[in-house]
Amino acid sequence: MTSPAHHPDVPPADAERPDLTFPDGPKLELDTLIDDLIAHARQVKKAQGRLRGLLRAIETITSDLSLERVLRSIVEAGCELTGSRYGALGVIGSDGRLEQFIHVGIDDETAKRIGPLPKGRGLLGALIAEPRPIRLRSMGGDPRSAGFPPNHPPMESFLGVPILVRGEVFGNLYLTDSSHGEFGQDDEELALALAVAAGTAISNARLYQDAQLQRRWLEASVEIGAQLLSATGEDPLRTVARRAIDIAQADLVTLSLVSPDGEALVVEEAFGEGAADLIGRRFAVSDTHAGHVIETGRPVLLAALPEDDRRQTVNSIAVGPHMIIPLRGTGRSRGVLSLVRRLGQPAFTPRDLDMATGFASHASVALELADSRAAEQKLVLLEDRDRIAMDLHDHVIQELFAIGLSLRATATELQSEDRAARRITQRVEDIDRTIRRIRTSIFALHGNVLPSADGIRQRILEVASEVTPALGFAPHVGFSGVVDAVLSPELTDDVVACVRECLTNVAKHANARSVSVDVSLAGEVLTISVSDDGVGLGDAGRQSGARNLRARAERRGGSFELAPGASGGTMAKWRVTVT
Repeated sequence: MTSPAHHPDVPPADAERPDLTFPDGPKLELDTLIDDLIAHARQVKKAQGRLRGLLRAIETITSDLSLERVLRSIVEAGCELTGSRYGALGVIGSDGRLEQFIHVGIDDETAKRIGPLPKGRGLLGALIAEPRPIRLRSMGGDPRSAGFPPNHPPMESFLGVPILVRGEVFGNLYLTDSSHGEFGQDDEELALALAVAAGTAISNARLYQDAQLQRRWLEASVEIGAQLLSATGEDPLRTVARRAIDIAQADLVTLSLVSPDGEALVVEEAFGEGAADLIGRRFAVSDTHAGHVIETGRPVLLAALPEDDRRQTVNSIAVGPHMIIPLRGTGRSRGVLSLVRRLGQPAFTPRDLDMATGFASHASVALELADSRAAEQKLVLLEDRDRIAMDLHDHVIQELFAIGLSLRATATELQSEDRAARRITQRVEDIDRTIRRIRTSIFALHGNVLPSADGIRQRILEVASEVTPALGFAPHVGFSGVVDAVLSPELTDDVVACVRECLTNVAKHANARSVSVDVSLAGEVLTISVSDDGVGLGDAGRQSGARNLRARAERRGGSFELAPGASGGTMAKWRVTVT
């Protein structure tokens, strides 16, 4: 049996062994697989990092309830996730154009040199018109690009995605200049995911903003309600305008009321830029939005005030977004509450209009309450004057009549004493004159509250009031007889002219300290007597006036006399027959 150690097919133990080798082909394949595995691992790690970044961004933008901070956080998160140098978020207004533009990456000094923010043209407008993602390697090569304004930094790659809030396009997220040279599919998907989260965050911020705004309107409403119940303190209309400009974040608020003739609006209260120059100004109602609001009783919401209305309503600021709200009364609207923002400011929303309209109803209540209080005060005044007039008629006049009758009887008994009788008779006439003046005062107690523009009494009292500054004192005016019932308009004009001429002559020439006007109707004879305690006759100017008065009387078959008064001064009598 042969030993294994000496078997011819088995090499000796100390024999040299050859090195193990693998074919080159399988070796290269394994290296490639390992490299691919490492590359995929790196991509997974990178994707995981970007996913974590997206989660952090979503957490950031959804944790804040301030709409302004939320919008800026969205842009900053978009730039960080996609490696963009520049980013912006454009908020689309009701007119389909950009009303807000929040940008990141361009400093304030550069933005100032660029000029006004974009309005939504070129690529920005294309994304507004068709809200679908747009991804470009170079913006300059796209036919939709409108170029950049002067001083704008150069930008190449572009990625834009729409932001939807409850199914409606709120705005667009714009990202430019990718750090990788161009945006990839992953960048677009991340931006779309961020836009979805942004829509939710914006919706929550809007709801919170509306809730806070509604709370402030309600607080102001409570304040106005308390003011309406108080008879002291700030005018409720002023409180309405003051609170409205603060809550609505307006630049100018005006509260205007319709003039009595219905042809104009008068600015009663104003707050904001140029408010001091607007208070008390009148503007035509016709052919303006305010006039349309007054006629229809419905509020209007404007993105910008047209040029024709801008000239007629406010010229202190460049008018942009505008709300005009009617102040409703029992019938036609009593006026309007206008809230204005400067041109370029964010537009008012329909929600803003609803809340402001509800708040403006307090101004309407204030107007109605003021009318009710004024009517109540007028009624109290009338009742008080009726009581005074009744006391004067039932007591004072009757007592004066009794005194006059007693004095007249005494004068009859003293016929032998002519001088004493004449003096008593003169005092009786003075009492009669006093009675006529008291009757005139009784009429004035009612006439001042309910004036009759066509009545002879009211017109003569108005003439006496007009001449009072020239005289330096108020004339005494008395009436006797039913002069208002029988005088024609033409004769009334002559009587008023006669009284005016006589009083004017007294003011110019008499140097008097008192003057009396007595208008009496006895049968068909109307007599106007004007007596003063001045220097008497002799002035040529007074004689010239006398000729005019005599001519008026003679045209009606009457007469005019100018003579010295019984106790000095001058007595003028203008007498005509009433037919």
